[in-house]
Amino acid sequence: MAMEGRSPLTSEARSPVPLIYRHHSSEGEIKNLASISSSLLPAFGTVVGEGSLTLKKFVIAPYDRRYRWWQSFLVVLVVYSAWSSPFELAFRELSNGALMPADLAVDFFFGIDIVLTFFVAYLDKSTYLLVDDHKKIALRYVSHLWFPMDIASTLPFQTIYRIFTGKKSSSDVFGFLNLLRLWRLRRVSDFFSRLEKDTRFSYFWTRCCKLICVTLFAVHSAGCFYFWLALHYRIADNTWIGSQVPGFEEKSVWLGYTYSMYWSIVTLSTTGYGDLHAENTGEKVFSIFYMLFNIGLTAYLIGNMTNLVVHSSVRTFAMRDAIHEILRYASKNRLPEGLKEQMLAHVTLKFKTAELQQEEVLEDLPKAIRSSIAQHLFRRTVENSYLFKGVSEDFIVQLVPEMRAEYYPPRMDIVIQNEIPTDFYIIVSGAVDVLTHKNRMEQFLTKLGSPDIFGEVGVILNIPQLFTVRTKRLSQVIRISHNHFKQLVQPLNEDGKTIISNFLQHLKSLKKEMLEEMPFVTELFDESYVEAMTPAEERQNHEGPSQEENISSTVYTPSIRLTRVVLHGHHPADKQNEAGGKLAHLPGSISELLSLAEKKLGKRGTTIIMADGSHVEDVNALRDHDHLYIY
Repeated sequence: MAMEGRSPLTSEARSPVPLIYRHHSSEGEIKNLASISSSLLPAFGTVVGEGSLTLKKFVIAPYDRRYRWWQSFLVVLVVYSAWSSPFELAFRELSNGALMPADLAVDFFFGIDIVLTFFVAYLDKSTYLLVDDHKKIALRYVSHLWFPMDIASTLPFQTIYRIFTGKKSSSDVFGFLNLLRLWRLRRVSDFFSRLEKDTRFSYFWTRCCKLICVTLFAVHSAGCFYFWLALHYRIADNTWIGSQVPGFEEKSVWLGYTYSMYWSIVTLSTTGYGDLHAENTGEKVFSIFYMLFNIGLTAYLIGNMTNLVVHSSVRTFAMRDAIHEILRYASKNRLPEGLKEQMLAHVTLKFKTAELQQEEVLEDLPKAIRSSIAQHLFRRTVENSYLFKGVSEDFIVQLVPEMRAEYYPPRMDIVIQNEIPTDFYIIVSGAVDVLTHKNRMEQFLTKLGSPDIFGEVGVILNIPQLFTVRTKRLSQVIRISHNHFKQLVQPLNEDGKTIISNFLQHLKSLKKEMLEEMPFVTELFDESYVEAMTPAEERQNHEGPSQEENISSTVYTPSIRLTRVVLHGHHPADKQNEAGGKLAHLPGSISELLSLAEKKLGKRGTTIIMADGSHVEDVNALRDHDHLYIY
């Protein structure tokens, strides 16, 4: 038998190999990387090259696919050993008869594994490098407990005795020596540990199979030992089975095994029919210890099953708690039914789409992987949106990873009219309605779908959101914050001009109903406004700047304010010339304001005062819709 206890040699042998080791596998690549063993990973700072892991001749890599299949085959033989060892102790005649060829064949395979172990490389825990030196491999194996236990559990003692003496022996000594084969059970434990880490298999069913195997082995072993006690008691009729089946020693093996399993299962399940019970002191002592063992085994089974069930329901409990909290909050604050329904729909959708978003999973990944995932999922949508058509490759690569995906249920407000713009959104799937509020009534303007954008007008012009945007059905959107967007655009002048050009073209193509809600749009295309918004130095150095260039230079300059004022060309006390004034955007300085007034009013002024007669000396002191009198 091979050394089941060695952690680097066999316990992780089935685990897939890291990429740096993979080229040494004799049967091709390992496709499953979900259960990579930490014992096969190199230490931090270890430089591993393609040629530094070439193993010596006649050395087997522990991750070799053929060697892993060999280990799996041995697990099947361990199952047989776990059944036959207690069984042959109770029913000695079979160990010398029908089961002997099978025992010898199993021992032969484990003997081969002992020989193979001398050729299996192991991982040095100090350097995390594979050791392929034959002397070191052999010394490590022989100097540990694994080697003598492997030898003791593999030697066919009864066959050796028969060869040297020429006689068959039914002594119980050989039965107890055969129990050394149970040392092989460590392989099964390691096998299930690997399966539990392997994402190709269901953790729930793997764990259930392990619990069933533990229970069956306990029932089988206890029944066999209990039958052995009855078989060796001096008065056969004064035993648990002899009192019910006189002459049970002469009965068939399977009759005795059936009675043994029946007693063991009834005792384990605490049913206690009373038809089979202990008759002598030895049996009573064994029953006491078996029932104490059953208490621990039952607690182990119940605890594991409870964890499996609770683990599958933990998200349901969390969702129910969140819904109860929302209902209590809505009731306490007397929120309207519509708002409460939106809150409940959002929480429900959050739990339903948790598997699709997995933000906590992405946060643990390296930035390069997160960026690649975002590019794969959303790049095409971003490139197809009108605002980013024609921008550079670098800008797209930088923009997409900064976006965040979100799901919204039907009839959920994503953007509210007149709120401060913090983000704008691109629709990936679904549809939304664009609404406006007039006289406390909602008015439908248009419908948007993938890959349309909304909220960008408020972000680009730094004004309150113009419309309310509400989902029509389940929708997925990606959003980019105002700050991230501005940081990306500022150093990329050409891309900024392209974005502004796309933005202006989009505004020109809007429906009449939309433009009526945006009266300032006409001023975006007004040449006097553009000239006034252009710094004086730029006007001197550039003749005839394009509209996109001027707006681009103002939109992303923090010092420019889109404050609107009303210009009058007379003194506030002169009521005869009152004609309503001209609406204009406030420029950045007094001189620029005077130049703008000259173009708007048709005459040059030198003095600026307010309606109350106070003189204006700094444009930063002015507010939106202030009336300025210039004469």
